Amino acid sequence: MKTEKVSKSIAIGLVIWLSLSMGMGSAGTLNSVKVTAAPVIDGTPEAIWDQATAFTVNVAGGANTGANTVTLKSVYTDDSVYFLATWNDTTESLRRLPWQKQADGSWKQLITPDAKLGGENTYYEDKFAQIWNINTTEFEATGCTALCHINENADVKAFGNKYTPNPGEMADLWHMKIVRTNPTGYVDDQYVDSARYSKDVPDAGRHSDSGGSPYSDNINAAKNAPNYTSADQPAPPYWILDDQKQPFKDTYNANDEIAAIIVRPPTGDRADIKGKAVYKDGMWTLEYGRKLNTGSKYDIQFTDMNKEYVWNFCFVVSCTV
Repeated sequence: MKTEKVSKSIAIGLVIWLSLSMGMGSAGTLNSVKVTAAPVIDGTPEAIWDQATAFTVNVAGGANTGANTVTLKSVYTDDSVYFLATWNDTTESLRRLPWQKQADGSWKQLITPDAKLGGENTYYEDKFAQIWNINTTEFEATGCTALCHINENADVKAFGNKYTPNPGEMADLWHMKIVRTNPTGYVDDQYVDSARYSKDVPDAGRHSDSGGSPYSDNINAAKNAPNYTSADQPAPPYWILDDQKQPFKDTYNANDEIAAIIVRPPTGDRADIKGKAVYKDGMWTLEYGRKLNTGSKYDIQFTDMNKEYVWNFCFVVSCTV
């Protein structure tokens, strides 16, 4: 089974506006078109998307492809907004930190030796993320630069920190994780605030919305083997559905791999964003959407049809954000 290399592509400082109107909008605006029926969120676009105008963004910096072209469309109904994103990727990266049986019968979790926090660069998953501004004053001028503090705490972290500049400021982070959330049909709903890094707060300002997590680690109490398996193991797939997990019984052969993640639908505020991505012929296709107004203080609310909403790519392929 081949090892998949990390590709990290981030468009820093790229500000894009979402206009929920039939108007053309200004340069750098993704126009969301009103439709009468919602698209089916299954990663397979239907004819409804032909009504929307494509918006293209080029991102660069990846170790795999070096550059990616992301094409976006958006439609909305009376109560919800939806997005279609497609981008090129030479590898479908799913082999996220699996357990592998060794020749001596022991189990080893595959991980890059001495990798810093957030710096796994061999055994990881494809991801895609957007950051929406809620009330961060510098965001409209500088985009992700206002939140992304690269190389901070470089002694322990690979990619720095995310946080807003000032107390009380927040941004809404929509985070598709191909192994951890895509199998159950969700985009992880997260947010960014002004918290700084510490040993007790390793993710700094990046947090998950309240509610049940869509995933958990598959590891036993001794931390030396999987805790669960399922009828579709050994991997792939590199996830185990929570309602299909079984107590781990070692009937496997040397070099067999077991998924390191248990997945389930999220609950509460964390379950606001439905999403599904499909990989085919070197391209990812992602459909996703949520209510215009979720009522949560941690979410951007699309309640004014005459307003443009600003967001920024934190686009990632096989990488942490």
